[in-house]
Amino acid sequence: MPEQITPVPQDTLARAVFGPLGGVVEVGAVNATGTWDLTEVSMGAFLTRRQDSLRQLFEGIRSVCGFGEPAMAVADELGRFRDHEVPAAFLLLWSAGVTGVPQPLERLEEPPTVRRMCRMAADLQLTNFLHATVTAALVAGTDAHRGAPLVAEVLRLASDLADPAGGSAPRDVFRIWRVSHLPALLRPESSAPESGKAGFRAYDEALERALVED
Repeated sequence: MPEQITPVPQDTLARAVFGPLGGVVEVGAVNATGTWDLTEVSMGAFLTRRQDSLRQLFEGIRSVCGFGEPAMAVADELGRFRDHEVPAAFLLLWSAGVTGVPQPLERLEEPPTVRRMCRMAADLQLTNFLHATVTAALVAGTDAHRGAPLVAEVLRLASDLADPAGGSAPRDVFRIWRVSHLPALLRPESSAPESGKAGFRAYDEALERALVED
């Protein structure tokens, strides 16, 4: 039986997965307008149109991460996967405030600014989602041979949700993840256990085959 990396509670892992995924669907609803006018955003309509994709995405997450019902319930607890408003402040949060806070504050809602925040937020939150999903898969003991195809598929589904026009390519998200998350874990002086390092290296190699070389 594969060795577990560390006994992390499932609800903690689930929050790490579903948190950024919530940002992804909010960004997707804004991008789906094609105008980046926040008054035209309807989370309810977006989620209804994409319910099949969301179902497949959740099933993939459950499978690769080994989540039970309590962990899956975290998605509903967060409130991001049902109808709600998406103010500019949410996009500023998901994009880590890279744009800054313009003055006057109303400029944060201007379509060019909203579009920039959506691009940044999609890159950042998809990368965080990928890292959290791989981490949860490793904790669950899902080896890369079985898990990487599932992770690749949930990343494809999430990327399509983030930008229905195709602006968030899974291969690019993977490459961002590799250079932004793996160096700190895999450098020689890292405190990560060797089993964990081996697991992340295996997923890196398998995901490269699935997402970059396919």
